[in-house]
Amino acid sequence: MTPAALAELIQARAAKTEGRFIAALAGPPAAGKSTLAAELAALIGKGAKVVPMDGFHYDDAVLHARGARDRKGAPDTFDASGFFHLLRRLKLEAEVAIPLFDRALEISRAGADIIGPQDKILIVEGNYLLLNESPWPTALPLYDLTIWIDVDEPDLVARLMDRWAGYGKSQAEAKAWIEGNDLPNIRRVVKGSGQADVVVG
Repeated sequence: MTPAALAELIQARAAKTEGRFIAALAGPPAAGKSTLAAELAALIGKGAKVVPMDGFHYDDAVLHARGARDRKGAPDTFDASGFFHLLRRLKLEAEVAIPLFDRALEISRAGADIIGPQDKILIVEGNYLLLNESPWPTALPLYDLTIWIDVDEPDLVARLMDRWAGYGKSQAEAKAWIEGNDLPNIRRVVKGSGQADVVVG
């Protein structure tokens, strides 16, 4: 399914839904979730906004204190309950501030964007939206449509090598981080996620 066809599907479903429509876009790290989410919002146009799950990363100080900094990006390194609370607010409240993750600074910025009453279609994107591990299934009833991006593991690794090089890691550093952190998360989310309504590749 092309992005244009997917945008049309989302719009058609949203037209039959009262209140805000939430499309959950899931997939492993480097699958292209952020890129596709932005493209869908642009194709849909006025009234569509992207809500990234990455705004709920725990701060590095918290992860260091918990001995989890080297696993940043794993399911338990996110404030899942805070994310679920945001989704419920988005269903009920006209205006909601959302956090965004700044990858260059490796920090989440609270209140970095506003979802307003004009924003009726939300593209929520993140790795673990369909993960069949507690507490992630809690959010499933809040999604009006679920989408999975399917990308082969070698392609994900190649994209991650480029990503980390762009953030200043040497080839050896990038490879070590991918093998110790990204690949375990990729395999966990690929093997442990439930079936989506739509699969794109």
